[in-house]
Amino acid sequence: MKKYGKFAVLIAIILAVMVWLALAGSGGAKTYYKTVAELSQMGDRAYSQRLRVGGDVATGSIEHHGKQVVFVLKQDKQDLKVVYSGLDPLPDTFRDGAQALAEGKMDRDGTFHATNIQAKCASKYEAKPSLKPGQVPNINSGTKSSI
Repeated sequence: MKKYGKFAVLIAIILAVMVWLALAGSGGAKTYYKTVAELSQMGDRAYSQRLRVGGDVATGSIEHHGKQVVFVLKQDKQDLKVVYSGLDPLPDTFRDGAQALAEGKMDRDGTFHATNIQAKCASKYEAKPSLKPGQVPNINSGTKSSI
């Protein structure tokens, strides 16, 4: 019985360590998605936590300064200056008018310092105007077929 008791204690310790590691690791990775308008309403809370801010990239705002990229996110007539200095290259879909998410921290001077950028071009994911709802193009024959 003593042998099984030691085994049970060892299993309990391993499980406790695994749970602790999972909880500790997930706490640092939490980021909250906010819009530009919501970020401006957060006040001092915006400076103390890591955030994800979403909006549309303003036309003509993308500027490359060495390894940094500066651009403006727009939403609901509000602008947010974003400085990206991450290690990863910007996504191919990151361009004027694209929807983008910037992950990082807000600075007291009103600049958002991003370490990660995600972008999506809305027109890339829309159905072609010639297709009716419920139809998909037939790649093999070039004709349309219903779902």
